[in-house]
Order: sequence, then C-alpha cells, then structure tokens
Amino acid sequence: MITIRKSTIDDLDVLLKLAGEARTTMRESGNRDQWKDGYPSAAVFERDIMNGCSYLADKEGEAVGTFTFIPSPEPTYGYIEGAWLDDAPYYVIHRIAASRKSHGLFKAMLAYCFGQTDNIRIDTHRDNVIMQHLLTKHGFAYCGIIYLQNGDERLAYQRNIRQK
Repeated sequence: MITIRKSTIDDLDVLLKLAGEARTTMRESGNRDQWKDGYPSAAVFERDIMNGCSYLADKEGEAVGTFTFIPSPEPTYGYIEGAWLDDAPYYVIHRIAASRKSHGLFKAMLAYCFGQTDNIRIDTHRDNVIMQHLLTKHGFAYCGIIYLQNGDERLAYQRNIRQK
C-alpha cells in the first residue's frame, strides 16, 4: 500500500533521486526536452517544502514518488488556447516523479489529492506520452495549451469530480 505525507527538508536527497529516475524514464520514452538542465533542482524542491506543498509517497518503507500539490491560482493557467472545464477554485499537481518501483503511484496520488479537492488541473509536455496516457485513463479532459513563464507550451488537463 502506498502512503503519502508532506516532504521535509530531510527528504531532499530522496526527492532529487526520484527526479533523476523520472528524468531517465522520460528520456527512454522519447521525452527528451522536459526537465532539462537539472530541473527540478534542489532549490525548487526546497521552495516546495517550505511552502508546504511537496509530498512524498512511500511503499513498504521505500520512497516511490513525489509531487507538488498547490492551491489555485496557477499564474501560467490564466491564459489557455482552449478552455478550462470551469472557473471553480482548483488545485494543481506539478513535478510528479516516480521510481521504477512505483506501480500504483498515480492512482494513490489522485486518491489523496481528490480527498482534498474536487477540482484538479495539471499540465504536461507534448512528448510526455506516459503522463498523457495516465491523465486520460484517470478521467482528465484535455483542455488546450498553456504557456510556462519561459514561453514553453504545455498540454493542459482538468478533472472536476463533481462534473460528469
């Protein structure tokens, strides 16, 4: 069973290791342009921890994944080429990183997050076919394209469990 808790600064090395494993998985699946140049860095994880939005997933005593879970608004979601499902308050999931032993992580993460909110938005790189598959499989609707602060595009998804 996967358990989820908030990350602490003592988890920083584990978070960086998980990000490295996720980066390797991305590259092996053809996603060569996401998470370049050491992103997410220790400083990014430290900021998430200090803001109380970094989470660590554990399975049988071993860290198997991490993600950030942030209340709205997400500045880069203010403009979308397309349309969000609604204008209701939402949470955002960012920086999902999983070990190779993480079977079931995405489902456990969503169960945890939907235990806190009804409405989640998430974005992913066009080449991240693994994430696109998981989002579709778990009922997220493709809403359009958003742009990061540096101008890079991302595919945007949303799921509101109160909507059919």
